[in-house]
Amino acid sequence: MAPLLQRETGRRALRIGVADDDAVPPLPGVTWTRLWLARDGYRGDLLGNPDEPLPFIDEAFDLVWLQHALEPAPQVAALLAEACRVLAAGGLLAVTAVHPLGGWAPWFCWRARGQRQSLQWPWRLHQQLRRAGLEIESLRRLGAPWPGDPRPTGSDSRWGGGYLLLARKQRRAAIPLKLRPLPAHAPVNARLSPGTRRHSVS
Repeated sequence: MAPLLQRETGRRALRIGVADDDAVPPLPGVTWTRLWLARDGYRGDLLGNPDEPLPFIDEAFDLVWLQHALEPAPQVAALLAEACRVLAAGGLLAVTAVHPLGGWAPWFCWRARGQRQSLQWPWRLHQQLRRAGLEIESLRRLGAPWPGDPRPTGSDSRWGGGYLLLARKQRRAAIPLKLRPLPAHAPVNARLSPGTRRHSVS
């Protein structure tokens, strides 16, 4: 992730994952807030209920990374909407997930037995984010096609078991206001000045 996010430096970042020991990319100047989604709520730098809004103000972060957080989320649409809400205008949203048609999907479902997991289709996330006002910058398959493949997990692969979606929140366009001119009423003095001859003004 670090090479893909190098230009997002000197900013505030939020990472929501599924494990407390997941490392964040070493980006210079980036201050990370780290949360991970457990069965009973958010843990990490802050505590929270997954059924409630994220405990941050609007547009609090310039970078939001959902690291396999959509699969166990009790309400996927709500978490995605919250990620868009706390993302600042011009900020980047990164989503990493297991592809439903990848070779990792059966292994992932086997490992998650007994837990609620939902694999997300990238094209559906693409549509939801565009409706939310984000511009999709990149959508690519990543990693090895199946478990046990020696290919690096972060490498591009046409048949990779995971995918990465990058979307940027659009800045609000300034609407120019066209001022309506108002007629100015100037007082008119109908009287003639002293000494004025009437035939000179007639």
